[in-house]
Amino acid sequence: MQNKYLICTDLDRTLIPNGPASESAVAERLFAAFVARPDVTLVYVSGRHRALVEEAMVEYRLPVPDFVLGDVGTTIYRVGPQRTWQRYEPWESAIAEDWCGLGHSELENMLSDLSGLRLQERSRQNRFKLSYYVNADEDIAALINAMSSRLESRGVHARLVSSRDDISGLGLLDVLPARASKRHAIEALMELEGFTLQQTVFCGDSGNDLEVLGSPIPAVLVANARPEIKQQAVMLAEQSNDSDQLYIADGDFLGMNGNYRGGMLEGIAHYHPPIRAWLTNSVEKAPGATS
Repeated sequence: MQNKYLICTDLDRTLIPNGPASESAVAERLFAAFVARPDVTLVYVSGRHRALVEEAMVEYRLPVPDFVLGDVGTTIYRVGPQRTWQRYEPWESAIAEDWCGLGHSELENMLSDLSGLRLQERSRQNRFKLSYYVNADEDIAALINAMSSRLESRGVHARLVSSRDDISGLGLLDVLPARASKRHAIEALMELEGFTLQQTVFCGDSGNDLEVLGSPIPAVLVANARPEIKQQAVMLAEQSNDSDQLYIADGDFLGMNGNYRGGMLEGIAHYHPPIRAWLTNSVEKAPGATS
């Protein structure tokens, strides 16, 4: 049977080169050619909601994905070449049970008196994603413990995911249903579409990617990720005996520096030698390439 590839990628500072590091000039063209292959299913896995994903696709000239797992894994869309954006409702029905019938506003009221939290803009919230900014000097671990205790006392099963915006420096904290995360959404899509672990690769760079980076899902951490994220990813992969499923890009693949799309391609080629050969051949055949 012909092989097929499920390529799942975070957007900001992974696929999108919007961090302080530079991207190799060839990376954008090479990645676009790779995901245009008929055996590649492209999935965007992002904290962004649909409108912000569409905005990024236009602003950064991103390829149209086959699927979008948005809002930190709380929504699943089939997009496709016609950009129909068909929402997968059974996923949302399943994760809704974790919040015991309570809505976004009820959870917000439950946590409203905790210091150190500031609600993110309404455009960054959705039905199953309650998002906050956190003060830079806040004790994140203590805050998460306080929030968890408050929610558990009401029977709410929640997942709290912390990360940081590298551009603003602000701490970010998302309250999600316990069964909702980037990893859970990827695994649900794999089952839905019939992909195995051996056919799947996830690429990321930040704190809300750590659960996938330290899991059995083959994963790539791009070279521009912060040092503390690299340390945490390695630790999590070791703890779960999944070190072989984590690749940290370091550059020097086809002359690329390992940042953003260059790091993604480096890691994908690491897991799939036929892709490495195809990419190498594509570079050698490019106009102006030297032998």
